[in-house]
Amino acid sequence: MSTIQSFLGSGWGFPPVFNKVEKQVGMLSNEADVQSSLEILLSTRPGERIMRPDYGCNLDELLFEPLTTTLKTYIKDLVSTAILYHEPRIEVNKIELDDSGTLEGRIILSIEYTVRSTNSRYNFVYPFYKNEGTEIK
Repeated sequence: MSTIQSFLGSGWGFPPVFNKVEKQVGMLSNEADVQSSLEILLSTRPGERIMRPDYGCNLDELLFEPLTTTLKTYIKDLVSTAILYHEPRIEVNKIELDDSGTLEGRIILSIEYTVRSTNSRYNFVYPFYKNEGTEIK
């Protein structure tokens, strides 16, 4: 079994993928691991993880709130605080909120960040849907 040596660390991919032939778990490392970690952090509700009840971001409780300037600022602060406490590998440079899809029930969060150990800049886009994403007719 080979191990991935990475400066930023490595971890299981989410959702977990198992390779039956090589009997290994699908792993992510470097920037892909950071991006996956951000997606998991923003889509997890605090209290969802038993061993880490403070982990997550409360975006889902804002689903039915009217999108005002105050709420936009609150969302940016909520995301920034969650990243500050739970993702020490990066430093947030800027968080932008694109509300052009509000009528369709979609808000796009763009997070520009710098990886602390490599001083590399990246961008992460997280779509936040105010409506359920099903196409049931």
